[in-house]
Amino acid sequence: MFIDYTKVELKAGSGGAGAVSFRREKYIPKGGPDGGDGGRGGHIIFQADSNLHTLQDVRYMKQYNAENGAKGTGACKTGRNGSDVIVSVPIGTIIKKIEKADIVADLVEENQRVIVCQGGYGGRGNTYFKTSTLQTPLKAQSGKPGESGVFEIELKVLADVGLVGLPNAGKSTLLARLSAARPKIADYPFTTLEPNLGIVQYNDYQSFVMADIPGLIDGASSGKGLGHQFLKHVERNKILIYLIESVDDNPLHTYQTLQHEIIQFNPDLGLKPNLICRSKMDLITDNSHQWQDFNQEVLDISAVSGVGLDLLISKISEFLHKID
Repeated sequence: MFIDYTKVELKAGSGGAGAVSFRREKYIPKGGPDGGDGGRGGHIIFQADSNLHTLQDVRYMKQYNAENGAKGTGACKTGRNGSDVIVSVPIGTIIKKIEKADIVADLVEENQRVIVCQGGYGGRGNTYFKTSTLQTPLKAQSGKPGESGVFEIELKVLADVGLVGLPNAGKSTLLARLSAARPKIADYPFTTLEPNLGIVQYNDYQSFVMADIPGLIDGASSGKGLGHQFLKHVERNKILIYLIESVDDNPLHTYQTLQHEIIQFNPDLGLKPNLICRSKMDLITDNSHQWQDFNQEVLDISAVSGVGLDLLISKISEFLHKID
C-alpha cells in the first residue's frame, strides 16, 4: 500500500536531574560538593532512506518517545544521555509541525538526518554552584523537558521526470516499457491509484528516475477526484511529460486542461521544462490536422511498438543536462 501522508506525535526525552552530593573520604574532612550533571534527553531524528518508498511504517507507529537522560551522581559523574529515536522515511519526505505549519525538515538526500525534536538538557549538579562564599551548595537543577508536538509527515515523490496525462493516456505502459517498474495496467480509467517510480537507463552508465503520476481530471486542482493527492507529487519533478492519446478528438484542449490544473495547484509548475508526446501511435487515425495548433514540438511515441522512444529518451537527457 502506498502511504504518502500521516500524523505522528513526537516527544524527545527530558534531561536528567543534577545531583546534590559531597565528597566523603577518609582523611579528607572537607571534601566539598561533587554532584554531577544530568544526561541529555534523547532526540527524535528523521533520516532519509532510499530503500523506502512509502510512509506505511510511520503511519502505524503513531507515537515516538525518546529516552530521558539519567540523573547525575557523585564523584562529578554526568548521567548517561537518553537514547535517540531514529525514524527512517523515504527520500522526498516533508515534516511540518501542525501548530505552526512551518516546514521543520525536507529530506531530499540519501542518509540526510534532521533532529525534529531536541532532547532536553541535563540539569547542573551542585558542583556547578560552588563559590568562594558558598562552599556547600545544597541545590541542583532539574533537567529541561524535551521538545514535543504533533507533526504532519508528507511524502512527495522525488523524480527527474514526471508523466502527466488523463486516465488511460498510456503513462503506466510507457514506464513499464522504459524501466523495470511493473505498475498495474488495464484498459479502464484510474488503473493507477498511486505514483510509480522506475529507473530508465540509457547510454552505458547514465540513468534517470521517471514517475508515473496517476491520471488527472478536470477540477483536480480544486480537489476533485484524488486531485491533491496526485498533484503534489508533480512538484518534485524536474521535467514534465504530457502524454496525450493519438486518438484524442481535441488534443490541444486536453493539453490546456492538464496545464490549467497543474498551474492552478502551483503556479511555479508552469515554469518547469516540459515535452508533449502523442502516445499510442500504434492506434493512429487520420487526425493529424488536430495536432497542428500546438506551438511546440510534439513527439510521436508508442510504448507498445517502441516507436519514438529513443528520441524521447534523448530529449529528456538533453533537458536534464541543461538543468544540472
